Amino acid sequence: MTNANQFFLGRQSILDRDQNLAGFELLFRSSQKNSAQFLNDDTATSLVINHAFNELGFKTVLGKYRGFINVSKVILLSDMIELLPMDQVVIELLESVQIDAEVVERCKHLKSIGYMLALDDLSYYSPHFEPLRGVIDVVKVDLEHVDHTGLTEIMGHFNKWPAKLLAEKVDDRETAKHCFDLGFDLFQGYYFSKPIIITGKRLSHSELELMRLIGMVANEAETGDIETVFKRSPGLTFNLLRLTNTVASGVHKKISSVNHAILELGRRQLHRWLQMLLFANDKDAAFPNPLLQLAATRGKFMELLARQIDRNNHELEDQAYMVGIMSLMDTLLSMPLAEIISPLNAPPSIRDALLFHSGKLGKLLQLIELLEKNDMEAASQLLDELAPLDISQVNTAQIEALAWANSLGQEK
Repeated sequence: MTNANQFFLGRQSILDRDQNLAGFELLFRSSQKNSAQFLNDDTATSLVINHAFNELGFKTVLGKYRGFINVSKVILLSDMIELLPMDQVVIELLESVQIDAEVVERCKHLKSIGYMLALDDLSYYSPHFEPLRGVIDVVKVDLEHVDHTGLTEIMGHFNKWPAKLLAEKVDDRETAKHCFDLGFDLFQGYYFSKPIIITGKRLSHSELELMRLIGMVANEAETGDIETVFKRSPGLTFNLLRLTNTVASGVHKKISSVNHAILELGRRQLHRWLQMLLFANDKDAAFPNPLLQLAATRGKFMELLARQIDRNNHELEDQAYMVGIMSLMDTLLSMPLAEIISPLNAPPSIRDALLFHSGKLGKLLQLIELLEKNDMEAASQLLDELAPLDISQVNTAQIEALAWANSLGQEK
């Protein structure tokens, strides 16, 4: 029998046309390394419903967003499906589900009581989908198994449906742009986290100030000197106060000044928020944005894993957090990571983890990236190299990191 704790959680971002977060697809995979490596559809979904969310809670994993959950015909027709909170899930019919009269009636019932439904992994159009027109809320098109001609044909048919079209397995920005131009409403994948390096790119004034502040805090500069730098940049001050006035900060009173923020947070936490500010430097941008959420999750996830490895090594925790946050700086700033971290005088352990994925920190970063890509087999193999860290500790750390990142930007 499969142990309910022996699974990896995969969470893939779903973005709208404005590049804002619209939801997540949730994937649970067994860690067993044998011929039954991956759980079958029914077992996987049962674990999601009966174990994962009963223990963890939807809000913890999803925050304010909806989660797309794969279901087979067996699960769709079972009473179990109605245990899911209708305001936080999208029931996603696997491509293996045959659209017969029984399935259509079940979908109509679920729709009538308030559930949202999606068709998963479509790579073609067929008239047998038509009974679900007006019932399905999201049609997911698998880009990996359809060429441009087929994609245009699919769009021609499903554009007539009152449903949103979602492009899944969007692996690069070129593909994302093509799907955007075709009229897709939603996009699934981590293409937004891949860097576009611009030759000759230079840091903006505010970015330079932030990098300077990060260095000042790391080198224990006087509070007054730090406050002076902030006062030269009202935008940075605004963003610092916006970030610190969240449920994630753990501060139980309204922060109203830079000095107040420094005193309440302490230098260690301030150093972390300064790194976060790089991802939230545009006060007009949607908050939190996908890159900020991913960076926040990586940073906190790595910190918690480092704590599991050595609970008395706060330096390792801080370095792990920094590696997680900095791992997306090349995407944010459109510059090579080597150029970004050079002026920070980062220790070799951080530099090597970021540039070469080497050392303990590099392996932790690699583990997180594999989970993001839903490469559970490789993640399971890498975990063997990180002993005594085990899958249960990874799950616990990931859930805590997701909850922390989800709370960013939620004012008290």
